[in-house]
Amino acid sequence: MTVRLGYLLPTRERIMEGQPAVAPMLTLAEQAEGMGFDSLWVGDSLLARPRHEPMTLLAGVAGRVGRVELGTAVLLPALRNPVLLAHQAATVDQISEGRLILGVGIAGDIPNIRAEFAAAGVPFEKRVGRMMEGLRLCRALWSGEAVDWDGRWPVEQGVLAPTPHRPGGPPIWGGGSHPDGLARAGKFMDGWFPTGPDASGWADHWAQVQAAANAAGRDPADVTAAIYLTLCIDGDADAANARVNDYLERYYGQPADRLRRRQACFGGSASGAVDFINGYINAGASHVILRFAGDAERHMQTVMEMRGDLAG
Repeated sequence: MTVRLGYLLPTRERIMEGQPAVAPMLTLAEQAEGMGFDSLWVGDSLLARPRHEPMTLLAGVAGRVGRVELGTAVLLPALRNPVLLAHQAATVDQISEGRLILGVGIAGDIPNIRAEFAAAGVPFEKRVGRMMEGLRLCRALWSGEAVDWDGRWPVEQGVLAPTPHRPGGPPIWGGGSHPDGLARAGKFMDGWFPTGPDASGWADHWAQVQAAANAAGRDPADVTAAIYLTLCIDGDADAANARVNDYLERYYGQPADRLRRRQACFGGSASGAVDFINGYINAGASHVILRFAGDAERHMQTVMEMRGDLAG
């Protein structure tokens, strides 16, 4: 197995820094592709954690890089009308010639997320059912056939054009480590894409995803195993971890110790980072998406220098 490495573009960070210009991020995307990264990712939030709109930004990135895959980490489909989302995703997949991946999630139950749903006019309750129905409708529309849909979004003989470049539409990866999320990933998703826990816990969760796939009559090999990691690489481990903690608290507005219990983070030397990442690869992760706590260019270069030491 050859592990694939992804890089999360700093959309949230640039908004926090008061630097919303997109041109520097497109340059970062080009640099990441040139260095050898396999995928580029952007996050999603309307008001809770403001950043650039992901589908629009990915369209711009797709026009600047021609090799790497492009993904959302993660999109909140429940906030979007699925007919519009299906159209957006199909168009971005056409622009990128089949390189789009939709990482999706339901968002945590915290006040600013609830406020975000309210501001969008979307009920927070039953958001899982809303997400799953919306994704089924997207997949139906991506077929290019006339769709009749009797549900939250009534559709009568709806035909979407263009359809995605990739037959059947972009793969959909489900985030989350809750038992229900693990079951959903195994039963319905093309990939599983959590932010934690540690490698041992991740391995246990991955086994649950595979078991759910088997129980649903699916081949577990058809489900991509991914992990989203936050890194700060520095020879001074204390300083690196302090930077991770400060980064998390500014990013989410929550205490770092609470966030680190559910998000896999590393602060320390390059050799320590290799061991940290290899823990997930050895447990079965085939796609590792990295978010850096600052110093994007330095971190990208360091990771590429480490790549030969990574398992797989």
